[in-house]
Amino acid sequence: MPIVSPSLLAADLFKLGDQIKLIEQTDASYLHVDIMDGHYVPNINFGDKIVGELKQHTALTLDCHIMVNQPEQVIMDVAAAGGDILTFHPETSAHPYRLIQEIQRLGKKAGIAFDPGIALSTYADLLPLVDQVLVMTVSPGFGGQSFLPAMVEKVAAAKQLREDNDYHYDIEVDGGVNADTGQQCVTAGANVLVAGSYVFKGEIAERIESLTRL
Repeated sequence: MPIVSPSLLAADLFKLGDQIKLIEQTDASYLHVDIMDGHYVPNINFGDKIVGELKQHTALTLDCHIMVNQPEQVIMDVAAAGGDILTFHPETSAHPYRLIQEIQRLGKKAGIAFDPGIALSTYADLLPLVDQVLVMTVSPGFGGQSFLPAMVEKVAAAKQLREDNDYHYDIEVDGGVNADTGQQCVTAGANVLVAGSYVFKGEIAERIESLTRL
């Protein structure tokens, strides 16, 4: 059964408390929090303040996707606020190796994200270190985009690299995930599914259940 990580980017912030309560009654165990700076990606969204407030009100794992330039300070703030998994794009950091070590030194899980245009081989040296590999199945920065089928091959490649080298990372996918595309990703090797519009634009519990059954 895959881990489902509902993305708050698609949530109704005026109903967020009620929506989280619904999620807590399902088999979902993560909440996906997108943090954007308006530079690495065009949008600005969320930050350490909402992470801290979420931490006070839910025991769900806070799966934080950091889409910012120079993520070092942002990541430390999000970690201090209570983020559990901290995933960043290696091309945004001058010292990604060190940043992974710092995240883990704080007792958090460290992840790296791959934009659709970036090959896994670009950051092959980081793969032995990380706890999570996030394969973006859309271009980062906007919700509601269409799934990129070519990324299924990248998921399969991430799984093969993990098996061949005895790496230990989870494989997460984010973007355009629904029951059909989620099944493609799970078959290819993904075990964490981020879903925003699919979950929050329908009956939340039913949509999550359809993903946990994959």
